[in-house]
Amino acid sequence: MTLRIGIIGTGRFAAKHGRLAAQMEDTAVVAICGRTMENAERLAQNWPGAKAYDNVEHMLDDGKLDAVYICVTPAAHGDIEMSVARRGIPFFTEKPIGIDPATIAPVRELVAEKKLVTCVGYNWRYSEAVNKARVLLQPTTIGMANGYWMGGLPSAPWWRSQSGSGGQFVEQSTHAVDLVRYLCGEIREVYAAFGYRHIREIDKGADVADVGSVILKLDNGIVATISNTCLLPAGHRSGLDLYTSGGVMEIRSNSLKAIGKARTTEYRSSDADPYTLENEAFLHAVRTGDTSRIRSDYADAFRTFEATAAAVVSAEQGTPVKLGGVLQDER
Repeated sequence: MTLRIGIIGTGRFAAKHGRLAAQMEDTAVVAICGRTMENAERLAQNWPGAKAYDNVEHMLDDGKLDAVYICVTPAAHGDIEMSVARRGIPFFTEKPIGIDPATIAPVRELVAEKKLVTCVGYNWRYSEAVNKARVLLQPTTIGMANGYWMGGLPSAPWWRSQSGSGGQFVEQSTHAVDLVRYLCGEIREVYAAFGYRHIREIDKGADVADVGSVILKLDNGIVATISNTCLLPAGHRSGLDLYTSGGVMEIRSNSLKAIGKARTTEYRSSDADPYTLENEAFLHAVRTGDTSRIRSDYADAFRTFEATAAAVVSAEQGTPVKLGGVLQDER
């Protein structure tokens, strides 16, 4: 049976996931929905026979879809996922899954109620380097972690707006937060400090912080610090360093350096593309019901989101935030 796939969104990641999904065996991209018909028609040209829409409900009602990819800006998440989930359609959504706990908590509940197949685009979880680190970490005790997302300012206007992106920690550093959860354990408490050092000088309308550091306390006693900035003229580094009883592990998207007492070993990821692997895992689950290859579903990604959202609250209030406290009250 050929899986009929719909895509919501017309940006770079919508095109990327559409291309990867269409390359899989017995799949067809049949519907594209954009904010405008012009945008949808432009992307739909990549897949002969794909129909363009400018209304999500119309696409879902008309498309007879087996799976949907949701690749929209952070603030646009919530209602779209609810519409897809109400119809019982499996979906893949890009990170972050939203910016407002009150908007996306109902999605988590409905997905659980319907036992829907879902997948979230935390592609670092599919990296060979990251999963090699998981193996090497097993005999060690992790003491602490330092994460980084140091780069420049994206040009998209929505990214520079707190109400559009949620800020850098929510939109970009979420990958480092997710790695902490994937490799170290669940997060219990968050304390954040954000600053505005340069961004308002170059863009008077911008209201996101351009520097920040966040301390994460984990249930198992591990302490992690994640720092980010978007004021650099060019990208510098992103990743996670782990300090363990066996030495140091420096994890990047496609490489791992394990620094021990006697030697240092470097690992490089092969040609296996994490984006391809996450698409294969999702579509395999849609086709068979076997979700074992999915490394971040909606419920799991929601826990990463809670930590990033808590950091925003903490920075605003100047106090630590326990997960399940302030955010639970807001829901």
